[in-house]
Amino acid sequence: MKLDLSAGSIHTTLVEGQPHIVFRPAVEAIGLSYPAQLRKLRDRSWANRCDIATVAEDGKTRQMVAVDVRTFLMWLATVNETKVAEATRPMLVAYQRETTTAVNDYWTKGGAINERATDEQLDALEQQIEERRIRRALGLVQLIAAMDDTVDPKWKRSRQLHHYAEAAGEIAAIPAEDRALLVETYLKDRGLTRDESRSVRSSFGRRVSLAYQMQHGEKPKDAIGLVDGRERSVKSYTEADRPMFDKVWDEFYAATYPAQQSLGEAS
Repeated sequence: MKLDLSAGSIHTTLVEGQPHIVFRPAVEAIGLSYPAQLRKLRDRSWANRCDIATVAEDGKTRQMVAVDVRTFLMWLATVNETKVAEATRPMLVAYQRETTTAVNDYWTKGGAINERATDEQLDALEQQIEERRIRRALGLVQLIAAMDDTVDPKWKRSRQLHHYAEAAGEIAAIPAEDRALLVETYLKDRGLTRDESRSVRSSFGRRVSLAYQMQHGEKPKDAIGLVDGRERSVKSYTEADRPMFDKVWDEFYAATYPAQQSLGEAS
């Protein structure tokens, strides 16, 4: 990935999940000797470098040295701007001022936007983001379809409808009997804090599961839900089960959390 700066660009890549800078183009862009700078890195205990395969302009694959972000920034700090040619000095200053933000934002925030980008460049970027969103949504539809029979088919259908609508830029109209309701969602609707939710989640979930078995004569099926920010296997319910949730809540938890009201009650 090439990141454009105000006076040039740098080439970055991921190595074992960590952002790295392809060293040679960055060195030569500011008029320095690549062999000399590479020897300097080899003599520094703080330097972390590795060899990567890159495709050169002639289409051939060659081994290039890449350095991690900390090494690159340490190297930049050792380059005296007064020691480089005046014509390439703006490039060095741009590296030193902008590289940290650009590389960090690209790999940790999903993108780095050049403040000097033209309207045409921003329009093209928006188009790429939109295409990426559609591909992601349709990919999730396929992923859900491939899940085995232990996953609740109602939950699968609900999530697929949601992601199909997401790909089309719409909001899915999902009936209550198909709209997913998870324990985590219900407790959030009740207004519980994260700590409160954690303290009652297990017991509440067990009681809801038992109530479901008594009502339907079978255990609830599995689904995938976000719990504390992570995807985990959870029990599957729908909005049609909310009255059952409310009954369990009123019987066992309402006295402890009297101020909490569900979204259904609030409406």
